[in-house]
Amino acid sequence: MRIVLVGPPGAGKGTQAAFLAKNLSIPHISTGDLFRANISQGTDLGKQARSYMDAGQLVPDEVTNAMAEDRMSQADAEHGFLLDGFPRNVGQAVTLDEMLRTKGVVLDAVLDLEVPEDEVVKRIAGRRICRNDSAHVFHVTYNPPKAEGVCDACGGELYQRDDDTEETVRTRLEVYHTQTEPIIDYYRSQGLVVTISALGKVTEVTERAMEALKKSDEG
Repeated sequence: MRIVLVGPPGAGKGTQAAFLAKNLSIPHISTGDLFRANISQGTDLGKQARSYMDAGQLVPDEVTNAMAEDRMSQADAEHGFLLDGFPRNVGQAVTLDEMLRTKGVVLDAVLDLEVPEDEVVKRIAGRRICRNDSAHVFHVTYNPPKAEGVCDACGGELYQRDDDTEETVRTRLEVYHTQTEPIIDYYRSQGLVVTISALGKVTEVTERAMEALKKSDEG
């Protein structure tokens, strides 16, 4: 299957993408991974991206599009892929359609993870990260440490990242509503959108998503 995964920040896209890609035996292609890989490998596209990032500017769509096209052309993506973070706007969605058309393939589904805005704020603003090891992540409500402000694993100090404050989260949500959410209507007009609730346990959301994709594929 060829799937695009969309949803607001805090919807759990990265987590769900990893599980779904494994269950469907297709590569998980995330924008973040594409940027990191191209920059670390010193590719021409990576150098272009880094020059914009170092200047504090957004990487232009054409650079992101080229990275995505290159990744989708690799052997492991021949029979399907799950795109996470791309396309990020309608312009990129139109370009993706053109890319796939030249290969003689089409998208099978656009999976829309739906989460109420207040829940998004609660999920992200409640995160606390260990200063000693950022892999140790807690949540004041869903996964609190045994001792407030102290990492269970190593005893390090837990802190809230600057981009996890409520004010910053609401700004990120506004960007999502303005730039990314319109692609849902774009794909809905093509009959590709499958919307599911991203509330509940991770495994429950994955099962919900797999069932919805199965129905979509059968349809």
